[in-house]
Amino acid sequence: MLYHLLVPFADEFTVFNVFRYITFRAGGAILTALVVCFLVGPSFIRWLRAKQKRGQPIREDGPQSHLLTKAGTPTMGGFLILFSVVVSTLLWADLTNQYVWLVLTVTIGYGLIGFVDDYRKVTKRTSAGLSARGKLVLQFAIAFIAVWWVMKISPEPLATSVAVPFFKNLLVPLSVGFLVFGALVVVFISNAVNLTDGLDGLAIVPVMVASASFGLISYVVGNTIFADYLQLHQVPGTGELAILCGALVGAGLGFLWFNAPPAMIFMGDTGSLSLGGTLGAIAVATKHEIVLGIVGGLFVFEATSVIVQVASFKLTGKRVFRMAPVHHHFEQLGWKEPTIVIRFWIISVILALIGLATLKLR
Repeated sequence: MLYHLLVPFADEFTVFNVFRYITFRAGGAILTALVVCFLVGPSFIRWLRAKQKRGQPIREDGPQSHLLTKAGTPTMGGFLILFSVVVSTLLWADLTNQYVWLVLTVTIGYGLIGFVDDYRKVTKRTSAGLSARGKLVLQFAIAFIAVWWVMKISPEPLATSVAVPFFKNLLVPLSVGFLVFGALVVVFISNAVNLTDGLDGLAIVPVMVASASFGLISYVVGNTIFADYLQLHQVPGTGELAILCGALVGAGLGFLWFNAPPAMIFMGDTGSLSLGGTLGAIAVATKHEIVLGIVGGLFVFEATSVIVQVASFKLTGKRVFRMAPVHHHFEQLGWKEPTIVIRFWIISVILALIGLATLKLR
């Protein structure tokens, strides 16, 4: 909004020229989302406590300590993140950019799926929520629309191909199969973030780290000079996604203020599904799906631990981990919650640095 309001006056008032720059507007998006979280957060949490009474139902098959330490904490805190992200993005982004609307569609759509799931949990006092099949159907429906949209607005041959990191010219053409591949990326990372969100502050910091990483990736991939210098496949227009990534970082910081141990609020599926879906959509749009698997390696590890646990138990009757997702395994080993959370944060930063290294190592 500010871009459209103030840039036309840049020739007369040079101070407005800064609104042409994505870097300036990304910084503005970070601060705006952070301030919105701080302003809205306290009253929003009080309102949720009044409405939810007993807070989010705690899984009975999870760590027994959670039944004591986390009982009564309200959920649906993802609304605070989404509200901050949407307000900040609409304020600072170029609203004629289709990539911005594409990713916002996934963010809001997945947020609504998460809301329905959280609402059922709270109102029916169960940790089940929506059925797994129901959630997957809705997630894939939105993902297919988003990936189709990407294919329509991306340049050929990138529109239907997968770029392979470490190789400057290697593209794997998938034709119509890219629709399935892209949707799988979005749905997988959405559910992977959801599985990671099991301890106070555990998911939101890796989300911020991944968002910051893809803010940089979006900027360089959308910039002709930087893309040529780094020998990346340029995707014109994706630079504007750096604004949305900045909003995610700012909203994440604001939410962490209230989600830091002991959490005053949980993001719930409203937040985790939408944040993961957003990262997946940005990765597909910037043609860095494989790099997302590195940058978001912590999420991949968490999701894989569940897949391995279920497969092992069904095939052999034995469990690989004491409890899945894997962060609960470390709880069962005696690790304290803050120790697990901070060490997983460190791992996410290391993985992000490795992922960003792929921009240059070609």
